[in-house]
Amino acid sequence: MNFLIGLLAGITGGITGGGGGIVMIPLLVWILKLDQHTAHGMSLVALVFTGLAGAVTYAVNGAVDVTASLLMAVTAVAAARSGANFAHALPEWKLKRSFGGYLIIVSILLLLKPHLAALPAPGWGVMKITVLLFTGALAGFTSGMMGVGGGAIMIPAMVLLAGFDQHVAQGTSLLVMVPTGSAGAYTHWKLGNVRTALLWGLVPGVIVGSFLGGTLAHTLSDSALRMIFAAVLIWTGIRYLRTKRPARS
Repeated sequence: MNFLIGLLAGITGGITGGGGGIVMIPLLVWILKLDQHTAHGMSLVALVFTGLAGAVTYAVNGAVDVTASLLMAVTAVAAARSGANFAHALPEWKLKRSFGGYLIIVSILLLLKPHLAALPAPGWGVMKITVLLFTGALAGFTSGMMGVGGGAIMIPAMVLLAGFDQHVAQGTSLLVMVPTGSAGAYTHWKLGNVRTALLWGLVPGVIVGSFLGGTLAHTLSDSALRMIFAAVLIWTGIRYLRTKRPARS
């Protein structure tokens, strides 16, 4: 079961350029019965391998901008640790509601994805570098807090504000997730939110799924898949948003 969860998350991450945490975290909570904090920590550990395997697949197809990934990683790594600590301090019901809201936002961005690729690519300059640094910081904090890759923030920002091609944005996003996920995962591990015994099944599934998803992203039209995926995320997000606040003792 751990392998299948990792496989589904890896395929999702490879296709969308995200880390797959939006699929992995609900499955870890609902199927493996992990608490929300542990699910976020486990997702970040797996995210490192999703990013590495996915980035390699995109790089083979010439769809990774190393310079942009380094700029975003500079701020993302520091912000990821802050996000992980912030998540650990939240009560579980608040973390679940926050994750539900995040899923709804991701769904909207996925549905808007076809309309985000029309801007021309500007040359390298202060504005473009500033956009990438700020994007990395925001994505890093989100990654550490939500246990996800931050691709839902990085990809639209790179496409809409920095003029990147969609495939290059996705490949670059995956590469940034390697150092960002490592920073967030290490922080969660120190906080006791990682169960190493579960990684033996999750990590192989994530690696295989990431290669499959990354390959599919370059061979298939993703419009129908994106619509279905967004619908599933909205349904999942609503369930998380309806998490009840514990009664006062």
